Amino acid sequence: MNKNTVIKDIDELNDTFCKDCPIKSELRINRGKSGAHRFCIEQCSVGEQLQFLGNELMKIYEKK
Repeated sequence: MNKNTVIKDIDELNDTFCKDCPIKSELRINRGKSGAHRFCIEQCSVGEQLQFLGNELMKIYEKK
């Protein structure tokens, strides 16, 4: 993977699933921004994919 591919994949996931996510919107109301963010990081399958891609991006930057 290269940097541009990873960034494109992150943007696609965010635009497709996260941007208008009703769960995230509801959790922001009930638990606040940090509570919604915690759900996305710990329980959401899309959040897991985003974490994986973020780690891949970090590997690319560490090689430089």
